[in-house]
Amino acid sequence: MHHNIAALIVAAGRGTRAGGDLPKQWRELAGRSVLEHTLDAFRRAGIKRIILVIHPDDREKANRLVAPDVTLVNGGDTRVTSVRAALESLVTDAPQHVLIHDGARPLVSASVINDVRDALRHAEGAAPALPVVDALWRGTDGHVAAAVPRAGLFRAQTPQGFGFSFILQAHRAYEGEAADDVEIARAAGMEIVMTPGCEDNIKLTYQADFDRAERLITHRQERDMDIRLGNGYDVHRFGPGDGCWLCGIKVPHNRALQGHSDADVGMHALTDAIYGALAEGDIGRHFPPSDPQWKGADSRIFLRHAVELMRERGFRLNNCDVTLVCEHPKIGPHARAMQAELAEIMGCEVHRVSVKATTSERLGFTGREEGIAAIATACLGRNAGDT
Repeated sequence: MHHNIAALIVAAGRGTRAGGDLPKQWRELAGRSVLEHTLDAFRRAGIKRIILVIHPDDREKANRLVAPDVTLVNGGDTRVTSVRAALESLVTDAPQHVLIHDGARPLVSASVINDVRDALRHAEGAAPALPVVDALWRGTDGHVAAAVPRAGLFRAQTPQGFGFSFILQAHRAYEGEAADDVEIARAAGMEIVMTPGCEDNIKLTYQADFDRAERLITHRQERDMDIRLGNGYDVHRFGPGDGCWLCGIKVPHNRALQGHSDADVGMHALTDAIYGALAEGDIGRHFPPSDPQWKGADSRIFLRHAVELMRERGFRLNNCDVTLVCEHPKIGPHARAMQAELAEIMGCEVHRVSVKATTSERLGFTGREEGIAAIATACLGRNAGDT
């Protein structure tokens, strides 16, 4: 990984042009703060050292973002003084290269970041840029005053990357304000290479930018969703008893289901559906019937194991559907209790769990009331970037 490079994320501004009373980098975007999205963008690009430059007033909020890869530094009154403070904080353990990025650009892609990083192998500095394609005007008092030739004009983006010692010396020698760090680097005589920018790497400024960013994030999440389906099927025969365990509820009946465990046919089918979605075989693989410790075992143990395995892999349960096939006992009166019980065991919302029943019109072994069958489907989801 890229240990010899640090990302310096500038988030000390007070900008509230987008509306609301929060500076834009702390506003919520698709359920998380702008800065959380920005930090994750650099993590996805393999950057292991991040300096987050904040306003002292935001220290409490920023403490929630501190992680082994994130260090907080108090910024100054201007962007230039904020970046300089962060650079100086790195002097005692200096990286070879530094990437300086606007905290309010949460949609920067790994490819934009990595193109800048790769260019630094041969250049003193590099920054993403987009050619200007629109006609340009100079305006005065709301009127067009002049056309401006756009040939050779580019829109600057971040992260802007530099050799650490180069940009530190450039900052120490610079006086006054600057639009970005490329301006400071060029004032010190550095050669800056342009790398490909991206239209989605927008700097959030106005409310319309937030609306667009929300749409882009939602689209990315849908595009990158890893969805897995699994099915399960189980059968248990009737034997003597006073009721059947079905989906975690004991349903009164003049017989019971027989099996190595508690013979909860619905829970077994659902457990196998989750294992199936994970390509992890079935209950028999994880809890062999030949092993006496599982004799009479509570089926909750099996379902909880499947759910733990699902979470370890970074998946969540989108929904599941269990169908019990029997003439008797009647399932309808107990279906809601079964839903609630399964949701409780799996630690999910009840609306993600469906339990229903059907008869087989008196056909076959279920029709002859020799036993009960169950089929189940489980749908799991995760973002493809997750592990």
